Amino acid sequence: MTIAFTPSDTTPAEAGPAVPGPVVPESAVTESIVPGPAEEATGPVMAEEPEFWEPSAPEPHGPQEVEDREDQQDADQTSAQEVDGDADQDAGEPDPVVVRDARDFGVYARTGGWAFALKVARSVRPGGQPAEGTAAAKVSAKAFAELAGCSPERVMRYYKAWDMAADDGLVPQFEVLVPGEDVELPDADVWISYYSSRNGATSVRGQAISAAAEAEGIRPTKALEVAENPTALRAAILADPGTAEAARGALLDRMKEDPALQTEMARAIARTGDLKKAVASEAKAADRIGYVRQIVENGQIKTPAGQTVEAPPELRAEAERHLSLLDELDDSEEAGEWAGEAYDAVKGLVAKAVEEDPALRVQERRTKFYSSLQKATKVFEELTLDEVLEEEVFEDDMLQRLEALQEAIGSCISALRRASTAA
Repeated sequence: MTIAFTPSDTTPAEAGPAVPGPVVPESAVTESIVPGPAEEATGPVMAEEPEFWEPSAPEPHGPQEVEDREDQQDADQTSAQEVDGDADQDAGEPDPVVVRDARDFGVYARTGGWAFALKVARSVRPGGQPAEGTAAAKVSAKAFAELAGCSPERVMRYYKAWDMAADDGLVPQFEVLVPGEDVELPDADVWISYYSSRNGATSVRGQAISAAAEAEGIRPTKALEVAENPTALRAAILADPGTAEAARGALLDRMKEDPALQTEMARAIARTGDLKKAVASEAKAADRIGYVRQIVENGQIKTPAGQTVEAPPELRAEAERHLSLLDELDDSEEAGEWAGEAYDAVKGLVAKAVEEDPALRVQERRTKFYSSLQKATKVFEELTLDEVLEEEVFEDDMLQRLEALQEAIGSCISALRRASTAA
């Protein structure tokens, strides 16, 4: 150890070239600083002080720093020993068991489940019979599962995954495989497309659910799990508004292509009083919004008598204003009140437009008269006198009403004749 001292009244800038201090053995320094048992401590014995000395590395200060540095030195020495030990171990022949495990790990890392599916494909055949033209005996899925310590269902899922891949030409058919034979396997990423951990995935229903899940961008196993537990789905819908909203949207999309479901839903709503009223209210609001939208999009109005005429510019502008307000409503807001306000406002403008146009006003009244006459004629034609004349159905009030009707019809005919003569 090298020890030197810098005078307190000399700075590095003032000092000249660095002059190395005297080298003192560490034992001598220790003996100088720490007194022995038979002598007093008289302070350190110092050599001649140099002008300046700069240490090449900082020395530890205090017991803790010394201990930390010693620990680090021990750790560095241990790491070096471990590296040397690994190098020595790698230099020799590894254990055959380790080699087998490493190779099995490498196969699984590259191929995933295909490595295990191959073991099933080359060893299992339903009934345990060998394929035609081969002498290698295979075992049943049950026997293979007993040897493997798992369920036959799990074995068959691997079997079916290999079967589907073989149909697609990715792997060899079962018939050409013999126990213990290795073949080239597909990549691990392809495995999930053929294997499913659920039995229902191989059914027609399961395949449809899996296809729908892939179209939605989710894993098929998630959708299959929900489909296999309808009670859990019901609980989630009842408890969570977000799940209920997702279910509502899904049902509406499904009903577009499922007439039977449409009928069932309509029947269920009609049998529920509150739902029936709600549907009627929404239908009324939708009709009113449709009336306003028709004016905006087609530029035409339908008069109370049923005529279709061009809408005045101010009426169309008012309809556009109301429709923009309706379109800005959120899904959570009730549209019924807004639709009623828009409908009443537009209806009032339609009536005003009819009254302000003389020709349109006359045509409107003529149309109303024809409509009423047609209805009255249809009702009178439907009267059946045969039923009235039988037994005790006839009453005096019926005759009085018919006589009054006859008088009204006569007055109407006379008025029309006078009008036609005046014209």
